[in-house]
Amino acid sequence: MTPFRVECDLRDCEVDGTVPSDIRGTFYRVGPDFQYPSRAPGNIPFDGEGHVSLFRIADGHVDFKSRFVRTQRFKAQEAERRSLFGMYRNPLTDDPSVAQVSRGTANTHVVHHNGKLLALKEDSPPVLLDPHTLETLDDFHTFNGQLKSLTFTAHPKLDAETGEMIAFGYEAAGLASDDVAIFAIDRNDNVTWEAWIKVPYAALIHDFAVTQRHVALFVMPLAVNMDLIKRGGPHFAWDSSLPTWLGVMRRGGDGSDLRWFKGPERCAMHAMGAFSDGDRLYVDMQMSLKNPFPFFPNRHGEPFDPVAACGRITRLSVDLSQKSAATYDMEIMYPHVGYLPRQDDRYNTVPYRYGFMNTTDTSKPLLPGPFGMRGSNCYVRFDHQTRRTSAFATPDGAHLSEPCFVPRNKSAPEGDGYVVGIVDSPREGGRTDLLILDAEHLEDGPIATVKLPVRTNLQVHGWWMPACAS
Repeated sequence: MTPFRVECDLRDCEVDGTVPSDIRGTFYRVGPDFQYPSRAPGNIPFDGEGHVSLFRIADGHVDFKSRFVRTQRFKAQEAERRSLFGMYRNPLTDDPSVAQVSRGTANTHVVHHNGKLLALKEDSPPVLLDPHTLETLDDFHTFNGQLKSLTFTAHPKLDAETGEMIAFGYEAAGLASDDVAIFAIDRNDNVTWEAWIKVPYAALIHDFAVTQRHVALFVMPLAVNMDLIKRGGPHFAWDSSLPTWLGVMRRGGDGSDLRWFKGPERCAMHAMGAFSDGDRLYVDMQMSLKNPFPFFPNRHGEPFDPVAACGRITRLSVDLSQKSAATYDMEIMYPHVGYLPRQDDRYNTVPYRYGFMNTTDTSKPLLPGPFGMRGSNCYVRFDHQTRRTSAFATPDGAHLSEPCFVPRNKSAPEGDGYVVGIVDSPREGGRTDLLILDAEHLEDGPIATVKLPVRTNLQVHGWWMPACAS
């Protein structure tokens, strides 16, 4: 996808249908958008600058705003009017003038906590944004110096009961380190708990799982490859000779009880949900057999396998009461192929029933996705209690971004509300709409379609903030 690069404000977007009167709040989204053409030949789509946009919804009206995140990297390049940073997460390819500038792009996720909006990229601390104007307030946010890790996950978990944000950073001590820091941040932005652990090998740990009792990390063979980095390549290469590891430790502990459970070669990028049932831990993840990214090389020369790259919702579980247990259990829960699972975020750390994911309907024509993979053209609701599903499919093969669940109100039962998400139509030059669907009746199609006159930048993740929290 070509860069968008446009910062804009649009009041009263055109709407087909009727925006429900009980939707009051803001849908934020973020993704990579190249500020200048990359100085690194063959750079990957994930390396664009963070570009945040919002849809503010109230009283049936929708306003749109988009802004680049003013990271240290963005400001350095803006001053020189050219690209200064090289290959994805490879500091050896940068212009020497930016050796002391943060490489963080803030392009992966955007999360609201304690009245603040955090733009996130997992190789660097958060960037703090004004949730109303999207103005950058702090380009290197370390929670008043309390953050010791050099990195911060793109997928912190919010505990609806305590108000805590639980987060982690991998490669926390520097490039290719096997250190992981895990920590909690309270309602007053104080770091109240921190533990440092070692992982079996340095690798991408994009997401993790948190329950009321446990924290779990999934280490997969998309491993840091220093030889590739020294040759000017990207940060990771898929090493099919490596096993996977599920690490489980007590939440709030010092990490001394950490246990590693071994599994076969797999990739698990995103968690749908997780919960503890006594001593048994359950983690539901989107999991594929092999490397899901055609732009990260296979270390042993295997060709990219688009079938093995397909992700399915898979339940991992371990019985922690079994002291001799050395492996985790796996169950593929549904046949659907997809990439970006979500849940009702009020249930991040507790047992949950419903999940959502953008998936692929292979019976319909669909153009390739933005990362070189087959795109997604369905939203699916998964009921884990009955194992039944319902779905909405775009009529013309347009691309759907990650779904985001919006509760009907703060006390609504789980799954009672709406699903919002972006759809890009290749047949209309990539023009972007925001879809609003009834979460319990996806098959009925959009209740409202918020139409933009242009396409926007590629989205990775999004976040809903109710009006009462702003």
